[in-house]
This record gives sequence, structure tokens and C-alpha cells, in this order.
Amino acid sequence: MVTQHLSSALPVPAVSAAYPMAKSGYGKRSAPGQQARARDDFALLPTRERYVAGFVDHLPDGAAMSVKQLAKQLPLYGQQAISTALKALSVAGHLRRVRCAVGAGDETRWVFRTFWSRTARDNEWWTTYLATETAAQTAAPAPDTAPQPPWAPAKEPPPAEPENPAVTEQVPGPTPVPPQRTPPQAPDAEPAQPAASSPAYLALARLGRNDHRLGLSADDCTTLEPLAAQWLDRGVTTDYLTSTLTAGLPAQIDSPAGLIRRRLIDKLPPRLPDTPSTPADTPAPTRRLLVECTDCGRPGPPEALPDGLCHPCRTAHSAGGQLSPDPTQIAAVKTHMAHLRDLLKPV
Repeated sequence: MVTQHLSSALPVPAVSAAYPMAKSGYGKRSAPGQQARARDDFALLPTRERYVAGFVDHLPDGAAMSVKQLAKQLPLYGQQAISTALKALSVAGHLRRVRCAVGAGDETRWVFRTFWSRTARDNEWWTTYLATETAAQTAAPAPDTAPQPPWAPAKEPPPAEPENPAVTEQVPGPTPVPPQRTPPQAPDAEPAQPAASSPAYLALARLGRNDHRLGLSADDCTTLEPLAAQWLDRGVTTDYLTSTLTAGLPAQIDSPAGLIRRRLIDKLPPRLPDTPSTPADTPAPTRRLLVECTDCGRPGPPEALPDGLCHPCRTAHSAGGQLSPDPTQIAAVKTHMAHLRDLLKPV
């Protein structure tokens, strides 16, 4: 039996199970309220855009949406063609690229997402939806999914209950081992190092690595540790402390400990006032989603980028990719060419 294919679109390649996924919070995000998949999806789009749209539509949420990754999976088109197709899909109302700041204080970072809608949406719908996303992200607390640091003690599982308590009680416990005598330490043996040294102590001990003339003994580090700790208590980092102590050293250093002690006292930074706490009734700043121009990546509020394009890119797209030449530039080019012709004339 012969099956007639009504659509002239190219067959969409199957999504590989190993398709690269973006980092958590990045990649594709499906917009709500989409219609069910149908045979005539993207029927009004050109062949290339229909081909790319069909592939993107079948990607799972969180899939990588960079032009480079899409070009690796779509063998018929290169990166430039994929970029042009994504711009056309943005104008058609199927996608928006956004960026949003997450975190607080020094931990703030930008998260990039590509919102996708199988059902074409107009600019008003996208502006309203992205405003809703902004409100949801501002109100929702940050999920506590931070990985456990490697230095944190591992959580021990609860002890398993014995299957047969009666039998367990009859088993004798381990025979206690008598205390062992610790052999006496030799007089000239090196004393045991403390289990954990303070950051100030470690910063002093590492000075000799930066400059061999500043090598300090363990007794020197212990003596100077309180002075170095005053620096760290005033908010400076160990890198700042090290760079200050090793900057502008004299040509000859007779006493490393004396020099470091003098610098720790003379160059002690001022104590900064405590940062005033934010009143509890002060509302948290609203973090808006910034839409990225699908063509050049310029960010802006949703209402300033209709069709997902900034004004210059939208003007170029409306003109069919042909920008009107600047008369000033034309005159400059003509002047330059006339000057080159004068130089080529025989003397």
C-alpha cells in the first residue's frame, strides 16, 4: 500500500538518546497551553524553518539550544543557516531567548533559557507570559539543591535493626583490648603538626613559596599568627594579605620574621564599618527576565524586543536583510578611491 505524504517538509531527524543537555537552569523551556502535536504543525513556515522547528519541538526540556549543538544534530544545515532559522522562528512567535539573574550578593549569576511554543504566539502573549515568569521566580524561594561540599562529613545511615534480636543478644561482644603503652618519643623527634592550621598561619607559612627569602619557621608563624589574624578579621583575603606582604621587598632581607612583623603592624588595613542591615519591610528587588535578540544577542525588556529582535535586527529583517547604505559612508568611500587613483597615476 502506498502512503501519500501531504507535507513537503523535510523529514525531521530522530532525537538521539545522547542529545546533550544544558546545565541545570539552562536550555529549552516549554511554554504552557500548547496545542497537541498535529500533522500540519509549522505548515506555514518555509522548508528549512519547518525542519528546524520540528526537531526543536521534540527536544526534552533542558536540552542544549545553542546554534553549535543544533548544527551538530541537523546534518542538512550549518550554524549560519540554523541561526537564521531560529531568528525566523522567533519572528513567527515560536521562541524567545531570555536571561535571568539568580542567586544573591556575590553568588549572582546569569541563567540563559530558550522558551519554546509549538503554538505560535503574538508579542502581547509573550510579554505577559514572561512577566508572569518573572513574578514566579521572585516569589519562589531558591531550591535547596546545592551539592554537599567535599569537606562536609558524610551522613551516616541509621543503624540497621537486627533481624533476630534474640540471637543477637546471645552473641558475645568483642574481647576488649588492653590499653597499649605509647613508646616514648625521641628528644630530637619533630613535634606533631596540628590537625588544622588557621588561615592566617597557612598564609604566613606559604610566604616562602612566593619568595624564598621570606621562609618562616614554625615558631615564627605561631608568633606572627595573631597579627595576621587581625588582617583577616578586617575583611581582607589571604591572597590580599600575601600580595601586600610580598610587594616591594628590599634587595637584602636579613630577618624575614622581623620584616614580616613590621609590615603586619605598619600596613594593617582600617576596620570597615559594618554594613547596615536591610529593613525587614524593604521589598526584595524584582529581577526581570531580559529577552535576548535572537539574531545578535542584545538584551532588553520583552516589550522592547518585539518578535524577539532588537530594533536594528528587526529593521534589517523587515527590509529583507538589505540595509540602506549611509550617504556619508558612500561619500567617504568615493573620496578614498579617488585618492588611490591619484596615487597610481604616473609621475
